[in-house]
Amino acid sequence: MAITRYRVGRLESATWDAFADLVERNNGIYGGCWCAPNHVEYQRGVSDPRSLKEQLVRDGRAHAALVFDDGDHAQGWCQFGVADSLDLKHAREYRKDPPPPATWRVACVFVDKRHRGQGIARLALTGAVNQIALEGGGLVEAVAETTLGRTAQARFLFSATVELFEELGFSRIRQVGKHAWIVQRLVVAAA
Repeated sequence: MAITRYRVGRLESATWDAFADLVERNNGIYGGCWCAPNHVEYQRGVSDPRSLKEQLVRDGRAHAALVFDDGDHAQGWCQFGVADSLDLKHAREYRKDPPPPATWRVACVFVDKRHRGQGIARLALTGAVNQIALEGGGLVEAVAETTLGRTAQARFLFSATVELFEELGFSRIRQVGKHAWIVQRLVVAAA
């Protein structure tokens, strides 16, 4: 069996086709969302997720770390952006007692169903943190679910697990759902 090597790149106009191929191979992601409803521009029942996402990418307003296999096929991503440009799950509970304001937000992590368990989510999240460092760093937040002691269905893990975030230096701030936590990390700007 050949060992697959992965590399991380940016979601941008030049990588749109690889991103679109990944989404299409996976039934539009979470029922056709294209990771667009996290964007504040999204209007439920009005916006076409694919068109909106493509326009945001081409305008440089959608950010993600894409994980490519050795055949240059995208197999996963971590969506991030300036905090006020992306919504979070559990937003109502989040707003009841908001944490210190973040500069950046991680809103979604996704891995192709045939490539799970190979460290792609870790690579994608690490890639996003590295891209944030290159953009000047700052406080990064996400809402993630803990899986310790339970099995969670992948379709409910929109932004990876609390445990993965913690392994990458994030800290739990406050619980906002039965298994959901706000996590944060200060990312230093790259030199």
